[in-house]
Amino acid sequence: MQGTLDLLVLKTLERGPMHGWGITVHIERVSDAMLRVEEGSLYPALHRMEKEGWIAASWGQSENNRRARFYRLTPRGRRQLEVERENWERVTGAVALIVNFSGNAI
Repeated sequence: MQGTLDLLVLKTLERGPMHGWGITVHIERVSDAMLRVEEGSLYPALHRMEKEGWIAASWGQSENNRRARFYRLTPRGRRQLEVERENWERVTGAVALIVNFSGNAI
């Protein structure tokens, strides 16, 4: 659904700093491989979120000793995570109402 990538990335970074590939792997693992984030979607989103001030980035060494850009949640990003979570709850609640509706159409 539109806008869920921000929620997934911000929630993932709530655990601590992570590089792009780590974010992708985390989302895939936690979702039992139901959700896959492609690089073509992830990196533009990360750059946009950095520009918004929701995340900050710095260079570091990955687990396999490669230079990688690590992203971390900022205080502004923590506030945005709550906004995104509230929006998600409203949307999924509305979808559940429709899916579970068993009465006559209005």
